Amino acid sequence: MAMSVKSAKLWVLDANDRAGLLADTLGPLASAGASLRVVMAYRHPGQTERAAVEVYPIQGKKAEAAAQAAGMQPSQMACLLVEGDDRPGMGAQLSRAIASSGLSMTFLMAQVIGRKFSAAVGFSSEQDAEAAAKAIKSAGKKRG
Repeated sequence: MAMSVKSAKLWVLDANDRAGLLADTLGPLASAGASLRVVMAYRHPGQTERAAVEVYPIQGKKAEAAAQAAGMQPSQMACLLVEGDDRPGMGAQLSRAIASSGLSMTFLMAQVIGRKFSAAVGFSSEQDAEAAAKAIKSAGKKRG
């Protein structure tokens, strides 16, 4: 599998943390038939009473309505979804490609399942995300 890099519109809920927040957010999405590829849930550093849930993708009117009913909205944060075959040094290659382009990430969430690598990478602007996508694709071709 070649490395794929594409824009990912995250949907986010920022709320008071409580037991069941994630389940109450994901339940309506599941009922609406949303098939999520990325789920991030966390407390805000230094603000343990606040939490966030971020998901991707929300596609279709039914899923969008469910997300909105759960209090979610499209994130203003530019994000890329990077996927491909895992190999040693993949995270270093990805972060080096971004850094070598003079860009700074706002977040990185990466994982390996089986032999596949995936990462959600955030940027402060769509322009930075577009430049990073080009750099990542170029680095992927060089390492092949």
